[in-house]
Amino acid sequence: MENKDEGKNEKAFKSFGKRIDEFMVEVNEAGEKMQKEFQEKYEELKVAAEKMKKEAENKDRWKEVEASLKKAGEEMKNAFNAAFKKKDDI
Repeated sequence: MENKDEGKNEKAFKSFGKRIDEFMVEVNEAGEKMQKEFQEKYEELKVAAEKMKKEAENKDRWKEVEASLKKAGEEMKNAFNAAFKKKDDI
């Protein structure tokens, strides 16, 4: 009787061990898949960060251009005002 129980237990342990091995394979595959997905997302974020950085630099440049154009516009206004002042104002 004990021999039969030992045989059943041994089969159950082997079956359990096989299931554990299969589970570990699945866990490793899932881990590799997650690592690949993480790497892809990381690369996407790097590209997005570079794009944002370039856009920010362009915005700063446009701010400089805008400020320069405003300054040039005011200088032209002053030049026209000076050139076309009425003689009465002189």
